[in-house]
Amino acid sequence: MTTQFPASSDQTNASTGELVSRITEQMTTLVRDEFKLAQLEMNSKAKRVGLGTGLFGGAGVVAWFGLGALVAAAILGLSNAVSPWLAAVIVGAVLLVVAGLLALSGKREIAQATPPLPEQAISGVETDVAIVKEAVHR
Repeated sequence: MTTQFPASSDQTNASTGELVSRITEQMTTLVRDEFKLAQLEMNSKAKRVGLGTGLFGGAGVVAWFGLGALVAAAILGLSNAVSPWLAAVIVGAVLLVVAGLLALSGKREIAQATPPLPEQAISGVETDVAIVKEAVHR
């Protein structure tokens, strides 16, 4: 996040006090902007982690129903003819496939949000430090 400050026409005639005042103001603004960027980035990643966690929870619930259907299939397979248990196996398998898809979606969401570092803000600060170092060495 970069804030542009207009260059004054009398920049070469500015006193040391004015220059120090300007750089202090600009550094304060820069630090505030970098913190705002870091906060926005962390909020975005936290939302993704929350969504991924919810998807994992959904996968667990669906897997539980799948396990129940497979248990029902085993019971029906042992006690009845082929048709009822085959139907239960198909339902159980479908539920487990849905659970697998939810788990993969949750994993992808969490992977996109980790590591929980404000990467854009860090990059911006590194760039700002390099620019300030270059300006100081002139």
